[in-house]
Amino acid sequence: MTNKRGNVWLAVAGIVKDSANRYLVVKKKYGGLKGKWSFPAGFVNEGETMDEAVIREVYEETGITGEVLGVVGLRSGVIKEEVSDNMVLFLIEAVTEEVVIQEKELSHVTFMSKEELKQDPDSSLLIHQMIDHELTVLPVHNNLDPGKHFGYTSYKVFY
Repeated sequence: MTNKRGNVWLAVAGIVKDSANRYLVVKKKYGGLKGKWSFPAGFVNEGETMDEAVIREVYEETGITGEVLGVVGLRSGVIKEEVSDNMVLFLIEAVTEEVVIQEKELSHVTFMSKEELKQDPDSSLLIHQMIDHELTVLPVHNNLDPGKHFGYTSYKVFY
């Protein structure tokens, strides 16, 4: 099972909440989550940090801009005993709330309450796991300098 990303994947997902404390959710048109409510997500691209990637992915899929509050979880699995599939979950506060759907990949985008998501049979396992628990936020610290000898152009720690 090889693809352009190799056998170690790093993805991000945004748990985006609006001013009414609703969650931003999407339904993909493809893959294992086709037709299921899930959080906006995608892969980290070359030259970007994980928090930059999640803001980009949320915006590309939904038109929503947001502010990263921090890391709230990690998901890791192995696909067919070959691909290491890893995802960092971020809590994001929505700055804008007008949805613009990315129609190539998604069939639906909306904000839903915790209660609506819990009752909807189309809600994914990850949604149920994340909304049913108190989220501990590891905020980003980005004014750190590990030293010029490493060559970092961006360096952030979440703690």
